[in-house]
Amino acid sequence: MKILHIVAAYKPAYIYGGPTMSVAMLCEALVNAKVQAEVFTTTANGITELPVIANRPTTIDGVTVTYFKRLTKDHTHFSPALLKALWKRAKEFDAVHIHAWWNLVSVLSCAVALVKGVPVILSPRGTLSSYSFANNNIGKKRIIHTLLGKRLLAKCHIHVTAARESISILDVVKPLSTAIIPNFVKLPSACVERPAADGPVKLLFFSRIEEKKGLDILLKALNTVTPPFHLTIAGDGDINYINKLKASVTDPSITANITWAGFFNDDKFELLSRHDLLVLPSHDENFGNVVIESLSVGTPVLISHNVGLANYVKDHKLGWICDTDAASVSDAINNMTDYSTQIAEIQKTAPGIVRADFSGSRLQQQYVNFYKDILAHERL
Repeated sequence: MKILHIVAAYKPAYIYGGPTMSVAMLCEALVNAKVQAEVFTTTANGITELPVIANRPTTIDGVTVTYFKRLTKDHTHFSPALLKALWKRAKEFDAVHIHAWWNLVSVLSCAVALVKGVPVILSPRGTLSSYSFANNNIGKKRIIHTLLGKRLLAKCHIHVTAARESISILDVVKPLSTAIIPNFVKLPSACVERPAADGPVKLLFFSRIEEKKGLDILLKALNTVTPPFHLTIAGDGDINYINKLKASVTDPSITANITWAGFFNDDKFELLSRHDLLVLPSHDENFGNVVIESLSVGTPVLISHNVGLANYVKDHKLGWICDTDAASVSDAINNMTDYSTQIAEIQKTAPGIVRADFSGSRLQQQYVNFYKDILAHERL
């Protein structure tokens, strides 16, 4: 079985957040399962380019990856070299697995693969939600979807990482099939020591800083948080938006209890373990890798019902679910002092629960079986 993965950005382009790592972990797991997984991607690294040799295959952690030059430096990631290589080699593969939508790498690669008669699997990774349609470049998205996207997507097999995403997508397109399999998530290689809890409640927001993540809701909620607290904001984003958020906090006593920590990567688990609660009140989140990363070190989570993992957290009693408004967020934080027994239980059991569900051979086999089912469907 030979699967070509196409993604606009691949590691080490960590600036694009969790999906970049999840795609890499999936490809590495497939190689370990003796599936021939290859990656076509671009040199994208935000507004800069990765320091890699372009248009030449290389091996990254066991996976054959080709980084193609792109002509545009924005989210379109237009790469004629990638499309040319796909046109030439598409029939070498049993299926083409495309990650994310609304960029020229994904949309045009989908068209090329279908013209070549190769089955296409699409993991939208949140890009086909109703929120995505209603925010950012709405007019362009509607034109693309009407003229080309709808017809392409109807010929794809869709993979989603949570049930909420599946429901949202079926409101937009009717694909050949859908399957729900969670992301692979990078977990700490060893047990992370948790410091003793003392002082104020230590809150953490750990994500890309953009409107859909709901950081503005959390900042507003701080006005009505009653116990002493300190909030760490770990992540980067558009500087103008960050400055706008900073300016929205007008109470000096609250400002003094906020640390804008910037981008974190390799030391993230130590950071997560030093906090009492991860808060992610997103307007839209197809999965939420950081939720699992937080739980992997025993840190409970407070997430909105719009996060794909909300039902998982609720069913396993690993945290709390809020609405996307300040009052709901502050109420949950204020009530934390009443849940000391539950917090202790989460700290004890969460690492083992998420390790079993989001890493290892069981999840690996789910993906292998998924590809086998797609290919069997295509042979009918």
